[in-house]
Amino acid sequence: MKPQARAPLKPLDEALAELLAQAAPLAGTDTVNTFDADGRVLAQAATSPLQVPPNDNSSMDGYAVRCADVPAAGVELPVAQRIPAGAFGVPLAAGTAARIFTGAPVPEGADAIVMQEDCEALDGDRVRVNAVPAQGQWIRRAGEDITRGAEVLAAGTRLTPAELGLAASIGLGTLQVARRPRVALFSTGDELVMPGDVPPAQMKPGVIYNSNRFFLRAMLLRLGCEVSDLGIVPDRREATVAALREAAQGHDLILTSGGVSVGEEDHIKPAVERLGTLQLWQIAMKPGKPFAYGQIPHAGGSAHFMGLPGNPVSSFVTFGLLVRPFLLRLQGVRDVAPKAIAAKAGFDWPRADKRREFLRVRQGADGTLELFPNQSSGVLTSAAWADGVVDNPAGQTIARGDTVRFLPFAELLS
Repeated sequence: MKPQARAPLKPLDEALAELLAQAAPLAGTDTVNTFDADGRVLAQAATSPLQVPPNDNSSMDGYAVRCADVPAAGVELPVAQRIPAGAFGVPLAAGTAARIFTGAPVPEGADAIVMQEDCEALDGDRVRVNAVPAQGQWIRRAGEDITRGAEVLAAGTRLTPAELGLAASIGLGTLQVARRPRVALFSTGDELVMPGDVPPAQMKPGVIYNSNRFFLRAMLLRLGCEVSDLGIVPDRREATVAALREAAQGHDLILTSGGVSVGEEDHIKPAVERLGTLQLWQIAMKPGKPFAYGQIPHAGGSAHFMGLPGNPVSSFVTFGLLVRPFLLRLQGVRDVAPKAIAAKAGFDWPRADKRREFLRVRQGADGTLELFPNQSSGVLTSAAWADGVVDNPAGQTIARGDTVRFLPFAELLS
């Protein structure tokens, strides 16, 4: 019998496109206080009911004047009124000035603000204007930031502190957002124990601490997910089937690490296939080749399933490149691609690989990238040391000074 030909490795971009095609936005929305909406995804566009600023206002502390009254530097004018922010002055009479503060409405008739550094306060409520003003200077016009009826934030926007401030500036005390994805998380492997359960001095040979569970849960929470931690499932077929069946109930995604290869102790593949459908991919990326996607039906529909490799760096990188964009798309985010930047390599990488590589690196003070010396998929210290990865194409070597594609962890893990 001829040996069965191996399936070709699937390109990462192709795998991601297939995943995103399955990621229909979740049904249901939440109404949340704008104070509590950081990191959530807008389910409907935010439209402004007003213009911002609502009135012409001063962008400086100074004096509101009529340009016609200040034809030359050194003109003295009586100060007829004082307008702090939150107050509204009376029309500015010809031949007078108004003391005004940043954010205060410009009085009718005034057509310029002279900053206080260019003025000299005199006795008797008078001011000497020591600079000739230009028409409209230091005046923020009504509606120059936002016009009434404008779409300020699009549906699918993942909210940051800046967007929350913008929503508040148009009076939105609550926001309609996508509901949080519900994710069931568990690990497989008889070799795993939890930190705190077994002291290091009592660790048996072949046993390791379950590190993946910690960083996967943290990354899920950063993406706004509700996480059900189902612990460690032993390497037994029926236990794996039972855990998957339980996890499918009430969850949008089941995420596992380990057990997605084809060894005798890798039970994820047959267990998912017994309950639902599974696609087991060998992805042309390093680290992170083994990856599984499928669906497990339940009474109300079906849950997505994703199986990550067990090696910690493989699991870490694969999450950022495949799971993160999938979860963002479930919440309605349209642009889920991480933003890469061009950076200079401060290292040589003479060993081209047939797979697309993600090399753990750190930016130096001058922006040049340093390479962690051990790029093994089991060396989690590389991920803790690094602040991003170089996305290196298959078959590509790198020489010191080359421009490379740098993906900061800020783009992959939040």
